[in-house]
Amino acid sequence: MTQRVVFLDRASLKAKVQKPSCATEYVEHEKTAASEIVARLSGAAVAIINKVPLRAETLQQLPHLKMIAVAATGYDVVDVPYCREHGIAVANIRDYAVHTVPEHAFALILALRRNILAYRQDVENGVWNKSDQFCFFTHDIGDLYGATLGIIGEGTIGQGTAAIGSAFGMRVLFADHEPPKMAGVLFTPHEQVLAESDVISLHCPLMPATRNLINLEAFRRMKRNALLINTARGGLVDEAALIQALDEGLIAGAGFDVLTVEPSCNGHPLLNMRRPNFILTPHVAWASDGAMQFLADQLIDNIDLWAVGKPQHLVT
Repeated sequence: MTQRVVFLDRASLKAKVQKPSCATEYVEHEKTAASEIVARLSGAAVAIINKVPLRAETLQQLPHLKMIAVAATGYDVVDVPYCREHGIAVANIRDYAVHTVPEHAFALILALRRNILAYRQDVENGVWNKSDQFCFFTHDIGDLYGATLGIIGEGTIGQGTAAIGSAFGMRVLFADHEPPKMAGVLFTPHEQVLAESDVISLHCPLMPATRNLINLEAFRRMKRNALLINTARGGLVDEAALIQALDEGLIAGAGFDVLTVEPSCNGHPLLNMRRPNFILTPHVAWASDGAMQFLADQLIDNIDLWAVGKPQHLVT
């Protein structure tokens, strides 16, 4: 059976990608604009995407499409209900970022908790040179030992983050939520997690129920010394509320690897934040070399197993 496989945004994955065994034709495009999707997927049985959106109005113009392989865990770029109704398989990536995302989250946590950026800025500005002793104390430094880590999202990455927190001697709380829930996890009421955590780390998917989960009301419930870490999805946090929370001192700082719109325009307010208690990285928490190669290998496995009638990691 002829299988045309098209990767629409190959540049989003820095790893070696094998041609699927089932592909009689395999085409890669470095990136794809919305206006180019239909033409490039014409006649394709399989589409590989990372962040290229495939909505109903696009999918209905692709009668040959039978499978969408998402090169990521999150699949909110795909109109899953349409795919389910029209028999289009959708597979995502599982358990590939179990180390890299928690490590990135803690890189942000440590930098903020110990005010690394602020101290580096002081050194660059010559403050240490002017000190009359061997060190100076211009910013607070907080230990992780004994602090409370609140985690929203108890999947593999959330639990990996919890494991690192426990190794630091932190008290770990998983926020309760509506089902489905991971078995074997001890949950704490969501509002209690907000109120008691010194660090809150987001690891839940973006869905209608979680969009703007962290809003101004949530910020007002947090400790004034709390940090908010988001290595999941930008839409989980009301970004205007985040700016207000930082401006008003409702929280001590924030570390983000994601924005609501990516790539964002030059005028996005979080891109222009110049303050040592806010760190923004360009959606790279997932992108260690090892994690990306694991992802690439699983991506092709998802396609080949689907082609032989043994699909894995389906979301439809």
